[in-house]
Amino acid sequence: METLSHWVSTLSGWVWGPPMLILLVGTGVYLTIILKGLQFRALGHAFRLVFDKDLKGHGDISHFAALTTALAATVGIGNIVGVATAITLGGPGAVFWMWVTGLVGMATKYAEALLAVKYREQGENGMRGGPMYYISKGAGLPWLGWLFAVFTACAAFGIGNMTQANSAAAVLNEVFGMADWLSGAILMVLTGLVLIGGIRSIGRFTSMLVPFMIVAYLGAALIVIVMNASEVPEAFGLIFWHAFNPIAAGGGFAGAAVAAAIRYGVARGVFSNESGLGSAPIAAAAARTADPVKQALVSMTQTFIDTLVVCTATALVILTADVWREGVSAGILTSLSFAQTLGEAGTIIVAVATALFAFSTLIGWSYYGEKAIEYLINERAIIVFRLVFVLMVMVGATRELSFVWNFSDLMNGLMAIPNLIGILLLSGVVRQESRRYFSVSPVGDRQNIT
Repeated sequence: METLSHWVSTLSGWVWGPPMLILLVGTGVYLTIILKGLQFRALGHAFRLVFDKDLKGHGDISHFAALTTALAATVGIGNIVGVATAITLGGPGAVFWMWVTGLVGMATKYAEALLAVKYREQGENGMRGGPMYYISKGAGLPWLGWLFAVFTACAAFGIGNMTQANSAAAVLNEVFGMADWLSGAILMVLTGLVLIGGIRSIGRFTSMLVPFMIVAYLGAALIVIVMNASEVPEAFGLIFWHAFNPIAAGGGFAGAAVAAAIRYGVARGVFSNESGLGSAPIAAAAARTADPVKQALVSMTQTFIDTLVVCTATALVILTADVWREGVSAGILTSLSFAQTLGEAGTIIVAVATALFAFSTLIGWSYYGEKAIEYLINERAIIVFRLVFVLMVMVGATRELSFVWNFSDLMNGLMAIPNLIGILLLSGVVRQESRRYFSVSPVGDRQNIT
């Protein structure tokens, strides 16, 4: 097992190395160019569509429910620990490169959601769509679509289940003294209750939980930022200056070169918003819409909310405190930064947020895994998947998962390869559909956007 774990860790490091990060960001840049910066010019229109009820369209859930389902899977531990890791290893400048990743990633998220809706199918259990379908039907590469589905099914049990349950149980044990088995049992029951109703149940649940947890976390972060308002200008100064200039070691901080800021900023940004990995378009395919561009625009806001809003809030909390300079581990940096201003309440807020974010990620990924299994086997396999998925929550909450973490990272990274191939091969379709949508009406910001 030790040898296998070493090889998986090595392979995961290679998959998530500079070539992959360049490919992910490069795809976003390319799409930004051919779409003429659509994510910037159509952002206002995109947010207005979030609450649009497209009653003439086909699908299982509303635009809003599809967005919150995808947000449930992406707004997670990466927004708390991931940001802290980027700053710890790359310095404040890493936040700037997270922003860059998010901004170009919006174009990638738009493209993959558009393709997911365009090439989706009606199945016995609702809409079926995602990268496996547009890679197979659109790009004409069924074997590559099959590989994507395999990677997604594996990732659902790892990064989408056991690692999330493990993180939630660990923080509840550390802060509240709750036994791991009890945390696992509670999570298992709650997961089962949500999954039993399929995507409609998931959509209703995430529509309630996700806005609440994001607003609550942002509210707490805003209180800290306002209380430390005098430090905010310096925090932004550190972000912009050290994006292009190294930061020297000082106190307990080890210092960081510009290359480290870019590397860890991009890596953590990608991990957080998942643009290009192919997960979110599976949820987008379930949206009730008559036009693939509408849901693509709505899905695009997911990356904006995740990276430009939630990650920025965490970064400002950290950088307006002094703890990040003291060399503490990334795992507790956000908690200590909140606590510096809010005391014990800050620790509790981060603990509850971590547990909720982990649980929401678990729910979102359950749907991704379900659709991957449906593609690989058939609709009848879904009930078996749900049962096994629920049982694995307890395993994740009560076991040491060092191997699972590495394996999860590997599967998550491998998802991106077939997905990006599909997006690039079908980029002409994305551009054509976008031009069609924005040319049909002269009203408002839809006119001649592309």
